Amino acid sequence: MEVLLHQIDAFADAPFSGNPAAVMPLLSWLPDELLQHLAEENNLAETAFYTSALPPDAGAAPDNSPAYHLRWFTPATEVDLCGHATLAAAAQILDDMHPGADRVHFYTRSGWLRVDRDRDDLVLDLPSAASVEIDVHEQLPRTLAKALGVRPLRAYAGVDVVLMVTSEHEVREANPNFSEFPRMHRGAILTAAGEEADFVSRFFAPGQGIPEDPVTGSAHAQLMPLWSRELGRTTLSARQLSARGGALRCTLSGDRVRLAGRCRRYLDGVVRLAD
Repeated sequence: MEVLLHQIDAFADAPFSGNPAAVMPLLSWLPDELLQHLAEENNLAETAFYTSALPPDAGAAPDNSPAYHLRWFTPATEVDLCGHATLAAAAQILDDMHPGADRVHFYTRSGWLRVDRDRDDLVLDLPSAASVEIDVHEQLPRTLAKALGVRPLRAYAGVDVVLMVTSEHEVREANPNFSEFPRMHRGAILTAAGEEADFVSRFFAPGQGIPEDPVTGSAHAQLMPLWSRELGRTTLSARQLSARGGALRCTLSGDRVRLAGRCRRYLDGVVRLAD
């Protein structure tokens, strides 16, 4: 049995930048245990699996554009939302399977998601994620700040825990001690106003098998409402300050966040599995 494998760098503004995702098209769903083994073997932050068969609970696709059932796995677990692997899957589908299309829909654990082609960019439409400000001296943000070696100005709780610090330099120079990380629902975002981009960030999710993610689309669905309110604009530039780095153009529209970036294909291959 052979399964195609595409490795694509999402939100990449230069070669060997952005967040690598594995994209594996399937004719039908393989057992979940096998999907998890494949994601572990790929050893990337996420592997995106998709099929053309929509599940019964998906209902009708939002329009006549191509539609697929999409799932995401880290090397350790299946996750509810992944931005960069969705962008990578869309890049592969629009390049290889529907070169004449400018939109693709995905049915996911987070409902219907959409990716549009906009010249050289792909634009991912995600639900915005709410945050509630919490006291930086509470146990969770205090423990997290110690593990990251930072002094946060503000802290927020939501899908991820957000620590806002004074400068891009503090984000860039943070040196996490993962052995001291507290247990969290998903991960932690460290963020500050940027020097060239409007805001910068880093993302850590050691409990999900991702010590530091290169570029995290879903984290920007939570960051964008915060920074839009902070800076008074609904369109902002963002940069994630991982070792690889990545660039995003973010737009807040009601309860949706649109993330624009570019994808670079790194490899195409075939995985051979025992029948």
